[in-house]
Amino acid sequence: MSTRRTFIKQLSAVAGASLTASLGISLRGHAKAALNPAWRLPDEGEPQQRAFIAFGAKRAIWGDFTADVRAAQGRIARAIAEFQPLTVFCRERERQLAEATCGSHNVSYVVTELDDIWMRDIGANFVVNDAGELGAVDFNFNGWGDKQQHARDARLAGFAARRYGVAQPRRSALVGEGGGIEVDGRGTGIMTESSWVNANRNPGWSRDRVEQELKAMLGLRKIIWLPGIKGRDITDAHVDFYARFVRPGVVVANLDTDPASYDHAVTQTHLAILKTATDADGRTLQVHTLSPPRAPRDSRFNRRNPDFAAGYINYFVINGAVIAPEFGDPQADKAAFALLSALYPQRKVVQLEIDAIAAGGGGIHCVTSQLPAPGKPDP
Repeated sequence: MSTRRTFIKQLSAVAGASLTASLGISLRGHAKAALNPAWRLPDEGEPQQRAFIAFGAKRAIWGDFTADVRAAQGRIARAIAEFQPLTVFCRERERQLAEATCGSHNVSYVVTELDDIWMRDIGANFVVNDAGELGAVDFNFNGWGDKQQHARDARLAGFAARRYGVAQPRRSALVGEGGGIEVDGRGTGIMTESSWVNANRNPGWSRDRVEQELKAMLGLRKIIWLPGIKGRDITDAHVDFYARFVRPGVVVANLDTDPASYDHAVTQTHLAILKTATDADGRTLQVHTLSPPRAPRDSRFNRRNPDFAAGYINYFVINGAVIAPEFGDPQADKAAFALLSALYPQRKVVQLEIDAIAAGGGGIHCVTSQLPAPGKPDP
């Protein structure tokens, strides 16, 4: 298994402290304007109005892989658009390129400034309530602890929230990313301590204090904490590479079977925690496992690249489909397809080659996000 997203230091990186000051954010105390408990972050499998992609790859970060990253985003965009509307955020000078790459069927384009492609981390976290209202939470993206330039990406959450009907998005007192959040839509979350309880985002915050803020912002009653691992990738081990809710009470977990991988031990630890955990309603979790490919196709993207993120768990659930990766390992690809098809029987599993994105340490879930349909969850 690889690390995820190498530590790309950009000369134009905005210091976390200066960004915080420029936005007028105080991180010293608990959020004064916490969401009403009636607000909740829906499960990804609940009905969606549309999906989002940030068409923001640039050569300063991606080098010779830039065109390939854009092509992979195009494959993801076109796959999503077969099932539901998609919005592509793009720079004005790249609007025509974005349209040519991502297509016109069921796709709309919104021009804005971007630093990179990681839509899950930089976008708004849209919440809903039983009255049919839509809200949004902004977790103050700071480049995963000021590891990459992010001034433009830090503004996208608020911009997207207002664009799609939330006049006053809530700004949390926490710094974090959407890829660090996994919920079942019924009050249970799974998070990694390594990304949230970390001085590069939230200096001086205890886990209990972080937990209370996440509960207030996302409508959670319980958080299952996984240790994760700090410093081995730019995200400090986001949960969306380790554990995903299929539905309330059912989880799929990453299990790295390569003894030589640094992730081998930590995924074993995560699995043990999940197997004994209960959700907010007291149910013991049913846990399935997905293992990374042991023999992915040989390409310039993964050859001598320790950051190549060959993980099946980083899939995206949309209306009627699961958009998932394949890595050219026939046995592992087939096993992932079979498990996801069994876990999501009402959805079509669409596997895509996204090696260029994986070369930067991310996956399909990392480069997408969604706008939920307001309303109550299904019983």
